[in-house]
Amino acid sequence: MNADFAFVDVPGIRWDAKYATWDNFTGKPVDGYLVNRVAGTRALVNALEMAQEKAESLGFGLLLWDGYRPQRAVDRFVRWAAEPDDARTKARFHPRISRAEMFSLGYVAARSGHSRGSTVDLTLYCSATDELVPMGGGHDLMDPLSHHGAAGIGEAETANRQHLCSIMEACGFQRYDSEWWHYTLVDEPYPDTYFDFPVA
Repeated sequence: MNADFAFVDVPGIRWDAKYATWDNFTGKPVDGYLVNRVAGTRALVNALEMAQEKAESLGFGLLLWDGYRPQRAVDRFVRWAAEPDDARTKARFHPRISRAEMFSLGYVAARSGHSRGSTVDLTLYCSATDELVPMGGGHDLMDPLSHHGAAGIGEAETANRQHLCSIMEACGFQRYDSEWWHYTLVDEPYPDTYFDFPVA
């Protein structure tokens, strides 16, 4: 791994690296994810440590779904988008749009901020119960319900999204308006570099 990158090993932070598993919108493990771990720049890890401390003060913990994403994984997404729809994943991840529309609507990009190493996909869990808090839609649901400020989700889910947003923004992150789970460091160390070493 690049010397300026590290695995996110922070007490209290959990992870479930979705693209290393079969539980993602492609329906299988994605190129470049050789282990179920989340990595990122050291700057990302330090900021997440601060975010975890802030989350704990509010009775939450952080659960990460993705961090650094090799460019080869993004390239696989591009190839996958040209393949026929699969009913197994469409209903859960993109029920109202085609694969190609994922790109035109901004849910997936051919050049992802994740590949720069300072973007993270995450949610909150309740410290008292270890259960994920309701957010009004799961990771990678490519739908207007996933947008910040979306209509059609309940008060509790709206409040939980606001908790996550306030935690992350207080620790130097900027939200992505179309995905409630997606945050990027404002002062990312590699704003113009797209890395391709595997998560291994």
